[in-house]
Amino acid sequence: MKKILYKSIFIFCFVFIFLQVCSTYIFADDLDTETIDNSSINVSANISNDLSSINSRSYVVIDRNSERILIGKNETQKRKMASTTKIMTATVIIENCNLDETIEISKKAAGTGGSRLGLKTGDKITIRDLLYGLMLCSGNDAAVALAEHAGGSIEGFAELMNRKATELHLDNTHFETPHGLDSDNHYTTAYELAILSNYALKNETFSKIVGTKNCTISINGYPKNISNTNELLR
Repeated sequence: MKKILYKSIFIFCFVFIFLQVCSTYIFADDLDTETIDNSSINVSANISNDLSSINSRSYVVIDRNSERILIGKNETQKRKMASTTKIMTATVIIENCNLDETIEISKKAAGTGGSRLGLKTGDKITIRDLLYGLMLCSGNDAAVALAEHAGGSIEGFAELMNRKATELHLDNTHFETPHGLDSDNHYTTAYELAILSNYALKNETFSKIVGTKNCTISINGYPKNISNTNELLR
């Protein structure tokens, strides 16, 4: 069964290692629903055996078509989501903004710490290129720039993020920032992050961006080469 399963399904696997929290989210696509229904115990047992050695506080494996949980561990417990926050940031931006619009980077965005695209105060860049910097480089500076543009402020953008979470029925998810730097009231669960990711991947623009290994963006009219930090693409 395990050999057949691995040959017949396409696995979307996202591994996120956070400070103090290690969580794994695996999304199974194109599963044979009838086979799963008839052999759910065997399938779950095989997946369970394969995940038994994972040192993770929480994880979930879902069928992307039905959003059915195949197996999980603490999948409904609230956790800090770190940079996986940017999945929602990108989703809100893609659905609400003109991606070809050029914006100017504020001092606040340029001064944001952590992982960065490398933006400076006064830089001019399109929203589309900011999205590539957000998702390929995990740019916190890009996240703040996008949030300020779409929401007027980090707080205003958080309202848009939480509104989208409500729309997707993510009842155990709450956003306070666009980048995921630690905040007490900023959390999700393995299952709800899987649901959000599944939703985001159905968007062609989002899917194209996160599936890009390398690209060239433009800042102030000058090219900048960036690479995706997701080693699974390689």
